[in-house]
Amino acid sequence: MTEVVEVQERSAEDLAYWEALNCRFPDADRVFDECIKEAKALLTPAGVDAYIENARFIGKMGRGVEPLLIYLEEAPTVASIVGEKILPEIKDFCLFLSTNTNFKAIVPFLQTLAAVSKRLHSYEQLHHYFDILKDMLEQTTGSVHGHHKTFPSPGLPLLLEQSPRLLKALSLEGYKNWVDYGVKYYNKHPERQKDYFSLQSPDAVAVMQRERHGTLMVDHERQLDLYLRGLWEDTDYLVPYSSAFDELRKPMPYYDKLGIRLPDVYDDKHGVSGIDRYRATLAHMAAHRRWSSQMIVDNWSPFQRVAVETFEDSRVDYLAIKEFPGLRKLFLALHPVPKEEDLEIEGESMVRLRLALFSRAVLDPDFEVKHDDIRESVKRFFIEMEKDGVSSSENMASLALSFTARTRRQTDLSPKIYFENTEVDYRDDNRHLWIYIEQGDEEEATFDHLEEQSPEDEVSSLPPRHYHEWDYNSQHYRPDWVSVYEAIHPSGDANVIDKILEKHGALAKRLKAILDALKPQQKVRIRYQEEGSELDLDVAIRSLIDLKSGSQPDMRINMSHKNDGRDIAVMLVLDLSQSLNEKAKGSQQTILELSQEAVTLLAWTIEQLGDKFAIGGFSSNTRHDVRYAHIKGFTEHFDTEVKRRLAAMEAKYSTRMGAAMRHAGHYLQGQKADKKLMLVLTDGEPADIDVDDDQLLIHDTHQAVKELAADGIYSYCINLDPKADEYVKDIFGSHYTVIDNVDKLPEKLPQIFMSLTK
Repeated sequence: MTEVVEVQERSAEDLAYWEALNCRFPDADRVFDECIKEAKALLTPAGVDAYIENARFIGKMGRGVEPLLIYLEEAPTVASIVGEKILPEIKDFCLFLSTNTNFKAIVPFLQTLAAVSKRLHSYEQLHHYFDILKDMLEQTTGSVHGHHKTFPSPGLPLLLEQSPRLLKALSLEGYKNWVDYGVKYYNKHPERQKDYFSLQSPDAVAVMQRERHGTLMVDHERQLDLYLRGLWEDTDYLVPYSSAFDELRKPMPYYDKLGIRLPDVYDDKHGVSGIDRYRATLAHMAAHRRWSSQMIVDNWSPFQRVAVETFEDSRVDYLAIKEFPGLRKLFLALHPVPKEEDLEIEGESMVRLRLALFSRAVLDPDFEVKHDDIRESVKRFFIEMEKDGVSSSENMASLALSFTARTRRQTDLSPKIYFENTEVDYRDDNRHLWIYIEQGDEEEATFDHLEEQSPEDEVSSLPPRHYHEWDYNSQHYRPDWVSVYEAIHPSGDANVIDKILEKHGALAKRLKAILDALKPQQKVRIRYQEEGSELDLDVAIRSLIDLKSGSQPDMRINMSHKNDGRDIAVMLVLDLSQSLNEKAKGSQQTILELSQEAVTLLAWTIEQLGDKFAIGGFSSNTRHDVRYAHIKGFTEHFDTEVKRRLAAMEAKYSTRMGAAMRHAGHYLQGQKADKKLMLVLTDGEPADIDVDDDQLLIHDTHQAVKELAADGIYSYCINLDPKADEYVKDIFGSHYTVIDNVDKLPEKLPQIFMSLTK
C-alpha cells in the first residue's frame, strides 16, 4: 500500500521554500510547515534563506532523515540566540563530522545545540565550543594499527550528550579544561574514554569539581569540619553530593549514620558567600542533632509531616540563634520572604506558603503576619519555647498538627502547589526525624538500629587533605587524587629516648663543640625605627631638643634587635613504612630502631642550635589512606611530650612519598625563615600497593620536589637503601646522601644536617 502524505495547503512563499529544500523525505514533509513558520517568526528573510539552503545540504549528505529533521527543528532557535551567521557553521560542522567517520555524532550534536546555545549565549562562545569539539575529535579519532582504516572518536557522542549539563556547571574555559584532561589521559583507552565523557568515572567528577564555579565543599572541608567541632562539639564525616546533574530531583542536605551530606558546590546567594551558606546548613543540622528526637509518623498525612518538619526546623533554628545570636542575620538572609497576599490566589494549594509565613515570623521579629491562625500559631510557639527554654520535638509536632487542622483549606488538595518564596535551602530534608513502624513487625520491632550508636574511641585525626598526583604518562596532574589523614602521633615511654641520649653521650659531646661554632654569636641593634622593642635614648633626646628649639623632630626614636646569624626552619619527614621493621645488615637492631636513635640525636642537635624544626612520619595504604603523624611541631620544644611520641614510633604499610612531602611542605611554607629545609629519611623508593608502574610514584615525588623548590623549600634525602643510586638521583637530583652502613646513621644524620645549614 502506498503511504499517503497529507500536506497542508502552503502559501506561495512556503511552497517556494519547500521546493528550494528539494527534499523527498515524507517525515520532513510532515514537520516542514511548523518549522518554516517558526523560522519566519525568529529569523530575517535572509536568515530564512540561509536556513533552507543549509538544510538542503544536510538532507543531501546521505546520513538519513534524522539530521535534517533535528536541524529544521533546532536551527531557528540557535540562530535567534547567537545570530544567523552561525547557520552555515552548523552545516560545516555536520559535514566535518560526516567526513571524519564520526557521522554518528551528528545527531547528538544537533540535538543538544539549542541547549548549549542557551548556556553560551553568543556567537563567539559557540564558535569556541565548535573549536573545542574539533580539537577533541581530531585527537581521539584514530587508525587501526597496521591498517589505513580509521575508527571514530569513542567519547565524542557521549561528550555531546553531556555538554548541556557540563556547561550548566562550568564556564567555557572550565569545559575546555575538562575535555582536555579526558583527551590527554584517556586518549589511548577507548572504554575508559567512554566512561570519562559520560561522567561515569571518578576522575571525570573530580576534574569537573575542580573546574566548577562557586565555593566547592572539597576545598573547605577542613574549615567546615573545624567549625562543626569548635562551635557545636560535633564530629562526623562531611560527604559531598552533586547537584549539577540531577535535574529531575533536587537533592537536599541530609545526614544519616554514614555522615553529613552537603552539596558539592554553593554559589553566593542573597549577599551570602558560599562558605557562609555551608556554615548555615551545618549549624541547622547540628542543631537538629543536638535537640531533635525521632517520631513515629505512619499515621500522619503528607501535609501533617511537612508541617511537623517546618515547626521542628523553626524550633532548632530558634535554639541555634539563642546559642549563637549571630546566626539570626545569616538565617534571615537565606530564608525567603513569603508574600502573604498570595494566600488569596485561587486554585492552588497554599500549604507551603502558610508554613513559610510561620517560619519567617518565628525567625524575624520585624516580620508581620496578618493571618489570624498563623499569627496565633507563632504566639503559641513562643509560649511553648518559654516554658523550659528548649521544648521538645513531640511538643512541636502537637503544635504543627493543630496548625494543620486550623488552617486546612479545600484547595490544599489541588495538584497545583504554590512554591514561590517557600523553599528554605539551608535546611535539610529531615529524614532523620521519622520512624516507620511498617518497616518491621509492630510487636517485635525494637528499633535498635535507630538508637544512638555506642560511642567509638575519640577520633584524633582531622579530616583528610586532598592532594594532586603527577602522572608522567599523560604529563598531567590527577586532581585531588590522594587523601592524607593527619594526627598527633601516639605516645610511649620518654625514658626510651633519654636512654638513647645516654648511649650516645660521647657523640653528643663531639657534636657540642661543632654546635658552638654554628650558633648565632650576637644580636645586632637596628636603630631609627618608628616601632620597636625599646626606646633609643640617644635619638629620643636629640628629637626632644629639636622639638624644644622649634625644629622638626625625628620620630624614629625606637630600636629593635635581630640575631646576627641563622634563620632556618627545618622539617624532618620520616618514612615509617613496613620495611623499617627489618634488621639492619650486620646489626642486631632494626632499621626503625636505628632511625629512632638518629632522629633523637638530630632533634637534640637542632634544639641546641635553637632552629625552628618539626618532625613528621608517614606511611600509606593506597592513595585513599596516606597517614601523616605529627611527632613534633614547630612551636614545641624537644621536651618530654615530644620524646614520648618519638619513643612510640612504629612502621607499617607503604611509601607514598610525594603526598607526604606536599603535606609537610604545607606546614613548612607557613614558617617565616630565610632558609627552609626539608630532610627526608627513607629506606627505599616510593611505592604503594595500588600502583603497578614502578616509575609512577618516582616521577610524582620528583614533581613534588620541584613544587617545593618553587615555593623556596630545599629538599634533601638521606636514603638507607644500598641500591638507592638507581632511583634517588631521578627524584632529588644531587641533593641526597646514601648511607650504606645503617649502623652509622645516628652519627651521620646530625653531621649531614650541620653541613647543610652552615
